Amino acid sequence: MAITVDRGRGGLKTPVVPAPQSGYAHVDGLEMYYEVHGAGGTPLVLLHGGLFDIDQQFGALIPGLAATRQVIAADLQGHGRTNDVDRPLRSAHLASDVVGLLRHLGVARADVLGFSVGGATALHLAIEHPELVRRLVISSASFHPDGDRPENREAVGGMTVEMIAGTPMEQAYRARSPHPDRLQTLLDKLGSFDEGVPGWSDADIRGIAAPTLITVGDCDAVTLDHAVRFLRLRGGDVNGDFVGVPASQLAVFPGTTHFHGLARTDLVLDVVLPFIDAPPPAS
Repeated sequence: MAITVDRGRGGLKTPVVPAPQSGYAHVDGLEMYYEVHGAGGTPLVLLHGGLFDIDQQFGALIPGLAATRQVIAADLQGHGRTNDVDRPLRSAHLASDVVGLLRHLGVARADVLGFSVGGATALHLAIEHPELVRRLVISSASFHPDGDRPENREAVGGMTVEMIAGTPMEQAYRARSPHPDRLQTLLDKLGSFDEGVPGWSDADIRGIAAPTLITVGDCDAVTLDHAVRFLRLRGGDVNGDFVGVPASQLAVFPGTTHFHGLARTDLVLDVVLPFIDAPPPAS
């Protein structure tokens, strides 16, 4: 919990959040950059999307998320302050990196929020390492390639440095990366992210132990049909007045594209905080 300080008799108590800590974990050839914000509660792990990093994806969200819990945020392979290594970008590799980071930090179990590439990574964690994940938030990510709009992969696959010149992503990469000259390499790897991976089966999704919150924009790279299918496989799309509100939920953010999937800070916090703060579901 955040410590409170009384600002005088009858005054308001102002939350004092511990100063963030940062460091690097040596994981499978990576010097993986991470930050730890806040204290108390079940830790919440934040995993960003492709071309983003901790600051760009979660900078506005972290103060609200870390007010009453510890928040652990990481820069994934080749992103932000974390170096790249000679391997393709695959959710299985990234999930293995996160497992190594949690071991480095001595975290036995956490809530996990992942966006896009980070969402695919979080999903892999929940399925292959269920003992590590208490609650799961998957934002703007599919569990099977048939849930992605085909034009998105085509566009990402053709991205060049010239196309993003002058954008915040290009500027942040060059300012933070340990190898600022490898931006095209990162773009190429993102263009083939999880290439050849068949996706998860319906049985895999049904079998996830962690209550799951799915968020998607109403004009996202992931189709709404797929998001609803995801919800149904997690036990949702029922008449809650008769059978109760399911442990797994779906939030569709209006007027929201893939790029801006977590950009509406107040809306995201209003959706995510009640979900991760909810009591355990009845067995």
